[in-house]
Amino acid sequence: MKTFNELCYDLLKQIPEGKVVTYGDIAHALNCKAYQAVGNAMANNPNLIIVPCHRVVKSTGEIGQYALGTARKVELLKSEGIEIEHLKIKNLAKFRFHFAHSCS
Repeated sequence: MKTFNELCYDLLKQIPEGKVVTYGDIAHALNCKAYQAVGNAMANNPNLIIVPCHRVVKSTGEIGQYALGTARKVELLKSEGIEIEHLKIKNLAKFRFHFAHSCS
């Protein structure tokens, strides 16, 4: 059986370049409200290349934290075409990814 963190990482691998999700989006896809646990999973991501946790942002569109620093997270998101202004996604709805279905 997979750990909560592994389930989060499986979902993250589905997010295409140029799209973002919120901590809540991941929690809802896992049929829970463990937003902080999702944040903890992102903070403990052992493989930043394969599991793109830089694509997870706050529900307000704010960038949030990143293991390699906020500046690096902004750089990565911008390199994928995501528009950011004042550490916030300019149009979250435009760049938001929606999971096809929830995990059980």
